[in-house]
Amino acid sequence: MEPLFQVKIDCAHCGEAFRTSRVRPSFRKTVKTDADFCLHYKDVNPDYYVVRVCPHCGYASTENFSDLTPAGQAAIQANISEQWQRRDFGGERSREDAIQAYKLALVCAQLKKEKRRVIAGLLHHIAWLYREQGDGDQERRFLQHALNEYMLVYETGMDELNQARLMYLIGELNRRLKHYHEAARWFSRVVNDKRIMDAAMIRASREQWAVTREEMRAVQGQLKEEAQEVQQAEKVQQAQEAHMQERRL
Repeated sequence: MEPLFQVKIDCAHCGEAFRTSRVRPSFRKTVKTDADFCLHYKDVNPDYYVVRVCPHCGYASTENFSDLTPAGQAAIQANISEQWQRRDFGGERSREDAIQAYKLALVCAQLKKEKRRVIAGLLHHIAWLYREQGDGDQERRFLQHALNEYMLVYETGMDELNQARLMYLIGELNRRLKHYHEAARWFSRVVNDKRIMDAAMIRASREQWAVTREEMRAVQGQLKEEAQEVQQAEKVQQAQEAHMQERRL
């Protein structure tokens, strides 16, 4: 049995039918989960096939997208479809294909003014794909963008995303971006807020709070060593300059 199967989709923008691939449930075998909920798979990564890309007009979406409004239709038509050169994402995808599909979905989401939690999720998934690729710079870039969107979701309070999970994610992304004081602040809020009853998120926040403290100590120790090395180098330089001054005299 092949890991992929195809489903028929009617494009929400142009109305044309197209086919896109999915991974069969029996092939979705995870080997580990990162602290920010990134799943690592044994064989085929189902995330490669989350985004549905219409080959006719270029509209890219996921199952989490809301319906297109007339304004959204017009924005997609002017900025995507009128420049679109036909490309079919319907078959097997490489990681690079998946990244391109997610980025196209991100642009479509921004053009149609999709919910911020959806945009944050797209950014976060792109970061995961770059993590899988081993591209740390791009991973951090998209984690920062995702963090910015998650913060807006939290500040507006107008979304149904689980509040404890959201606060935990904000802490964890801050930790991964080495914003340790912010990370500790968010983890502590989850642990100490008596209104939060999500035991799994409280436990995860407590664990990552401890990890954050250890990383902070390691960084502080490294900075202390570097400062000592700088001081030692300055003493050596001063001694050399004093010696040269004595020779001139």
